[in-house]
Amino acid sequence: MLLSNPKVSVVICSYNRADYIINAVDSLYNQTISKHEFEVLVVDNNSTDNTGDLINEYIKTHTELDLKYLVETNQGASFARNTGAGLAKAPLLCFMDDDAFAEKHYLKRIIGFFSTHEDAAGLGGRIIPKYITEEPKWMSHYVSSLVGNFNYSKELTVFDPGKYPLESNMIVLKKDFDAIGGFNTALPGVKGELRIGGEGKDFFLKLQSLGKKIYYDPEVIVHHIVEVKKLTPEYMYRVASGIGRGERVRMLAIGKTAFAKKLLEYGYKLAGSVVLGTVYAIKGKPAQSWPVIKFRIDAMKGLLGK
Repeated sequence: MLLSNPKVSVVICSYNRADYIINAVDSLYNQTISKHEFEVLVVDNNSTDNTGDLINEYIKTHTELDLKYLVETNQGASFARNTGAGLAKAPLLCFMDDDAFAEKHYLKRIIGFFSTHEDAAGLGGRIIPKYITEEPKWMSHYVSSLVGNFNYSKELTVFDPGKYPLESNMIVLKKDFDAIGGFNTALPGVKGELRIGGEGKDFFLKLQSLGKKIYYDPEVIVHHIVEVKKLTPEYMYRVASGIGRGERVRMLAIGKTAFAKKLLEYGYKLAGSVVLGTVYAIKGKPAQSWPVIKFRIDAMKGLLGK
């Protein structure tokens, strides 16, 4: 079913997530709003598994859903999201990860929000980790953001300057997305096993610099699957160092002074993590101590280009 005027376009970029992509699409298929009100664009970013076969079969068996399968060969989430956004038809762009799934009122809440908040350019929502096994004992609030945990506020609010939604649950007006020029492809996000993160941060900071309001709604909820392999030191390093790599790219594009300031900021945060890790140890939570410090060490390595 092809729609001419959907209210929201959901863009899912995907890379080798055949195990979870149908779960993500199913969560949208089962939304409480009419299927005439939204479209879904899955952008395959060079998957080597059977993601494409699964989505094409889903299209054949779920003809009432406006679902499109696209391919973006430039590696990186920013490229894939920009491709999906470029072909989207709705005035609202919603970006969701391929290993996430939305609660049933997700799109209804998004459409309702923008219909009553004409001053909003963007919106972020809550992200709840869904551990395949169980949350490890070493996980803490400060480290859980590396596996997608995000809960900015208990109430509907505007993001403070410098604060912004996470990439796996972000919504923006298409006209503002186009005005910014989409996501910065110098910050591709996930690029195979390499991460150069911060594409969402870069995008929303640009919006905020134009005086645009970005809201947070704790009732706009997705659940983010945390596989066992995401709880390994190697994975945590890739994510944390990717944050630092992204900041390196952003700051060097501004200038050496901006990079020097960011280096000082990261040094301060590293020192703070040592204090926090000590507090965890004193409180009898030694398992949570080292991961907090390691997070900041790995981010610093990324900032230094290591």
